[in-house]
Amino acid sequence: MQTPLIPYSKPYRAPHESEYLEQVLSSGHTHGDGPFTRRASELLKGITTSESVLLTGSGTHALELASWLLDLGPGDEVIVPSFTFSTTAASVVMTGATPVFVDIDQATGSLDIDAAEAALTDRTRAVYVVHYGGVAPNMDRLTAMAQQAGIRIVEDNAHGLGARWGGRPCGSFGTLAAQSFHATKNVQCGEGGALLINEPSLRARAEVLREKGTDRSRFLRGEVDKYSWIDRGSSYLPSELTVAVLAAQLEVFEVIQAQRHAIWDTYSKALVTWAAQTGAELMSPPEQVEHPAHVFYFLTPDAKSRPMMLDHLRAAGIGATFHYIPLHSSLAGVRFGRTPHPCPATDDFAARIVRLPLWPAMTGDEVDRVITAVHNFEPALV
Repeated sequence: MQTPLIPYSKPYRAPHESEYLEQVLSSGHTHGDGPFTRRASELLKGITTSESVLLTGSGTHALELASWLLDLGPGDEVIVPSFTFSTTAASVVMTGATPVFVDIDQATGSLDIDAAEAALTDRTRAVYVVHYGGVAPNMDRLTAMAQQAGIRIVEDNAHGLGARWGGRPCGSFGTLAAQSFHATKNVQCGEGGALLINEPSLRARAEVLREKGTDRSRFLRGEVDKYSWIDRGSSYLPSELTVAVLAAQLEVFEVIQAQRHAIWDTYSKALVTWAAQTGAELMSPPEQVEHPAHVFYFLTPDAKSRPMMLDHLRAAGIGATFHYIPLHSSLAGVRFGRTPHPCPATDDFAARIVRLPLWPAMTGDEVDRVITAVHNFEPALV
């Protein structure tokens, strides 16, 4: 009999999702910016402390809006960590600007601030910081660097809803921040995102860009008697059906987080001796970080043992996985970006990372199966 698979990720089901979907369908208001959009936006404000939230169709949409709002264009450069998802850089390329790839801090998987500082030029307009696993770099240092250089910070906070650095929520440091509610995230609605706007003067234009380049949002609030096309833009609004699911999830955010942290903590305690004995490196967030238990990863002792570990876990029915291919060595990264200095930590981290299954409804038996399978890995026998 085949061992049942423990998937890497499984979307959480919130108690009122079906009820809220029925409310939307019955109301006839299935398009964007309805009552559930307002509800979800208010809940996000409470979690992130952002005074201005615009829901979007995806985290990618939020990053694209951020890039347009900074008025990036040809000749401009944006510092981006090489270890991230493609859309962090693609949102820069979309404007004609150039992503400049820099290394990560291997202790966190997030931006190496020294590497970012070394990549600054007179063409640098912004730095896009990715809080990998919800673990931010030293945001005081990054903020000081950005202020001195006269550039903006955009936070790719796709992993970091509920995360904090130095007691302050991730997503509140940058001029703008992007959230993702993809099915793999802690809070999910299949596909969805949000733009957090921490510079109030950008809100009005953000609404226009989000609403197909029109001032329709002002019209719906009764501020103008008709709306028209006034700027570039696209259709970045999520459906009210999607947002009904998101609102249901956000209402039980603390429940989701408590369950995820319980699993994360179990992994961390159960694998610490194994890691010390084998030379593996467990995810270990710095003291200033309150992580959101979005991922639990470890680095194998060397690159050659990573594929063997993954094969071993899959044979045991464990859906563990690796992560990003470094952008600086990707086809599009070479074509559209610039890498002023080597990124050895990125290359090493990407070659050794293993992410373990982590989702709220995992049973104790499933967590124990994962831990046992990791403990049983013997490279010589694979």
